[in-house]
Amino acid sequence: MVDALHFLLRSIGGFLILLFLARFYLQAFKASFRHPLGQFVLALTNWAVLPARRILPPLRGYDTASFVLAGFTAFLMHALMLALTPWSFVFTAPASLLALLVVSVLELFKMSLYLLTAAVIGQALMSWFSPYNPLMPLLNTLTGPFLRPLRRIIPPVGSVDITPLILLLVIQLFLNVLIPKLESAILAYVSMVGPA
Repeated sequence: MVDALHFLLRSIGGFLILLFLARFYLQAFKASFRHPLGQFVLALTNWAVLPARRILPPLRGYDTASFVLAGFTAFLMHALMLALTPWSFVFTAPASLLALLVVSVLELFKMSLYLLTAAVIGQALMSWFSPYNPLMPLLNTLTGPFLRPLRRIIPPVGSVDITPLILLLVIQLFLNVLIPKLESAILAYVSMVGPA
């Protein structure tokens, strides 16, 4: 039963985090919301973002409400998942609450990398099979800030741009090596300080 609840919390929470982050990044990179994908994100996030903007107005052109909602969702998801484990004492220790905040920030970073991975793969596939697809400008807007610096360093190999592959390798290094190590260290810390 606990495993099923964990699965549901991670699935629903993860989906909401991805939506809020997608809205934040689309606005941050000044992508058009006229595309059906942009309309989809707006339709599924307006219920929370529009009321939140009354308290959290945009800051320097960034959609603060979307980002804070993504962070709050990550925190709530991890807090609920933690409440279902034997380590529910985490809520009583200030140091453990700090650890929960750090895990939530890592969750945002991880979900941002998942979004970037999807955008890079989508852009790479469309550049080969459907370069004039209406989705291409949106994907170019999202991936451009990450691919342009790599393209200045890494030239095409036989007229093939390999920078998306390099970027995906770097993302996988973070997702599969660095972030899991940080999460394990935080969980180990929480389990040590919890009983105290």
